[in-house]
Amino acid sequence: MQCPFCSATDTRVIDSRLAEEGTQVRRRRECAECKGRFTTFERAQLTIPNIIKRGGSPEPFEEEKLRRGFESALYKRPVSPDAVDHAVESVMRKLRQSGEREVPSRQVGEWVMEELRDLDHVAYVRFASIYLSFEDLNAFREEIERLQHLPTAEQRRSQMSLISAGESGATPPAEAAPRKPKSR
Repeated sequence: MQCPFCSATDTRVIDSRLAEEGTQVRRRRECAECKGRFTTFERAQLTIPNIIKRGGSPEPFEEEKLRRGFESALYKRPVSPDAVDHAVESVMRKLRQSGEREVPSRQVGEWVMEELRDLDHVAYVRFASIYLSFEDLNAFREEIERLQHLPTAEQRRSQMSLISAGESGATPPAEAAPRKPKSR
């Protein structure tokens, strides 16, 4: 790896650790010439499926677009940038694990809503209001009431699963069935 300080090509790894829940390797490097130290991150480059838009056309997945969606919903909310990074990575992990070549945008929207529900309820309702195309105050009220009756992220994590969702193919009881966005 080339040194970012002096452009020398002789650098060595002085420390390696797993990062981002094991999806990355963090390497601390030192330049043999200028003795400058820097950090690199290594991640497997996996293909992410195309996204099928509501109109039916496929579109390449864009991480930046996903991140902007989270940041718009979380605007001026007390959520750390690390939590946003974790949520974006979680949605991307679900995309990769789907094993599909194409994933409907509504599925990505559901995954974003799951992450936002755990991060911040106000951001969740902001995103849901656009994603689910709320048309009146009652739609907002119904979604807020539904949100209040769902278990919190801490409660869901502490619940012991009797049957893993992967084995049964069923939705765990703590999760609500996905809603269908209203067509425009």
